[in-house]
This record gives sequence, structure tokens and C-alpha cells, in this order.
Amino acid sequence: MTSRQRVLAVFEHQLPDRVPMWCGASQEFWDKCKTQLQLDDEGLRRRFHDDFRRVLARYAGPPMVLQHKDAVSRTIFGVERHGMGYGQPLDHPLAGASLQQVHDYPWPDPDWMDISHIRSEAAAWAGQYAILGGDWSPFFHDAIDLMGMEGLYLAMFDHPEVVDAMMTHMVDYYAAVSRRVFDAAADVIDVFFIANDLGSMTGPLLSAEMFKRFILPHTRRLIELGHDYGLYVQMHCCGGFAELIPLLVEAGLDALHSVQPSCRGMDLRALKTLFGDRIVFNGAIDSHRVLIDGTPETVIRDTREVLDIMMGGGGYIGGASHDTILEQTPVENVLAMFDTLEDYGVYEKA
Repeated sequence: MTSRQRVLAVFEHQLPDRVPMWCGASQEFWDKCKTQLQLDDEGLRRRFHDDFRRVLARYAGPPMVLQHKDAVSRTIFGVERHGMGYGQPLDHPLAGASLQQVHDYPWPDPDWMDISHIRSEAAAWAGQYAILGGDWSPFFHDAIDLMGMEGLYLAMFDHPEVVDAMMTHMVDYYAAVSRRVFDAAADVIDVFFIANDLGSMTGPLLSAEMFKRFILPHTRRLIELGHDYGLYVQMHCCGGFAELIPLLVEAGLDALHSVQPSCRGMDLRALKTLFGDRIVFNGAIDSHRVLIDGTPETVIRDTREVLDIMMGGGGYIGGASHDTILEQTPVENVLAMFDTLEDYGVYEKA
């Protein structure tokens, strides 16, 4: 099987020749690997047996001039951030906003994203790999940035119409960007990859009822957008959010990434039993503890245990339980994970 055939078989809940793999990594970890293994980008993807390739739109709008002296980045919705990694917002420009202030906010123009290269980049893989595309669309994170977490939760009770309007403006933007990508290249893309972190170490960040009221309608809108273009839809979500998975399955989501077994409620055996025939799980190999703190021997043991639970009947893609492997992770542990998936994740021929 080619990588693309392998991945598509899993999304169809059919058995491939082996478990497909996907590697998401921080730029710092990626650069460390390239130096340590003396490989270029494509050589490293192949060394990790990665069955996916990804195409992304590029920002080409007005220059983003940082206003705050401590800011290191600015989101598409105008929130400046500082600190390590993704950083934290320096302010919340829609905290306490009225409905009119939300409508009057300077929302971005979808035409600011350059999609002119997407088709040629995706087509260059000539059907060998499964192609991830579309906008990441993390509108729940953006809502927290714009209002502050406490302010957002209070507004859900006190001014739900304000939250609805803000969410709609954001998802209007994200949907428009992805629609432009898919109009140009849906025939060479396989999976619409979206994201929202809905869980913490101890459970969901909002109740099932609040999720259903404020988040699910917009998530369903993105899922239906992908399906309208004939694409599978995969959502990245950190943390423990088991209580929300039935609602995501019901909404038609095809795959969940990255499945953190160290979080409350994310017992792999239970997830596989309850949902394994209806949704694909991607990830689940513990990057929180095993990949960072373990040794190649413990990584091999944990990876084999995850495969024993998750690969039965198909519907599983192997990889780390986080969207990006962090710089602190030993390269030899990640090699041990992917090589074990390659060697031990093989399906017997019928």
C-alpha cells in the first residue's frame, strides 16, 4: 500500500497493511532532529515513516505591527502574545464587549491568506501521501484570547448573544479561508484538519451542555464544510474530554487527534470499546510522560501496549499524544516509537 492508501483505509475503517503514522513536531524539536540525524526535511519525514504531508495557506495581508513592547506575536484576530512557546495573550480586546462592539470589531479578511501555492504543493506528492489541508480554525482558543477565559464563561451565562456573535464572526472567517483552499485544491487534499483544545488534565473545560450550546454548532459547520468537498475531517483536541466525544461522533467527525491517555477519562481501552468502530483515533502514545521522561526501552514497551489496545479492527493512526513533539523530547525515544509502530503495527494478511 502507498501511504495514502493506508490512511484512507483507516478512515474507511478497513484494515491497512500496517498502522499509519503521523508526526507533528515543534520547530525546535524538528531542527534538533535534522541536526542530530543529518537529514533534510523530507528525509526526516521518511525516517519517521510519516504517512501524511500537509499544505497550509500563508498570511499575505497587511503587516502585523506589534503594539505592545513585550509582544512576540499577534494572532489573526489582533491579540498580541508573549512568553514561551505559544505564549499568553497580553490583553483581551473583547473583554466585557457589547453586541455592537463585537459586530464592529475589525475582523480579518479571508483574502489575506494566500492559497495560490496549495494546489501545486499538494499535487506534487502525486497521490503517494495522505494530504492534510484547510485552516486549523481554533475558534475556542481565539474566544478565550479575545474575552479571557473567565470573561468568556461569564458571558456565556450573562450575554450569550455576544458569545454567539463572536463565535460566528470567527468561524465565518475560518470557513471562508478553508472554502478558498478547497475550491482551489479539494481534489488533491484528503483530510480537513481542524483543532480546538477542549480538555484539561482533569476533564473538559466546559460541560457537555455548554459545549452543545456554544461550540458544537460551529464545529458541526466546519465538519459539514469538509464533507461537502468530499474530505474526511480530523480534529486535534488536547486534554480529557471523554464526555464530549459522543457529541463529536454524532456531529459526523471522522477522526480525533491526539488522544492523551494521561488525562482523566481518556482510558484507551474504554475509548476503543465505546467509539472505535465510529471514529478514528490518531496519537495516544504518551508524550506527556513516556516520550519525554522515558528511555527507548520504556517507549518500545508503551508503544506495543498502545498498539495491542488500539490497532484491533483498524481505525488507529500511531503517533505522539500531542500535536507537537517538544524540544525536550529525546530523539532516540521518538525513533523508538516510530520504529516500533513500523515493526509491531503490522496487520496479518487475511
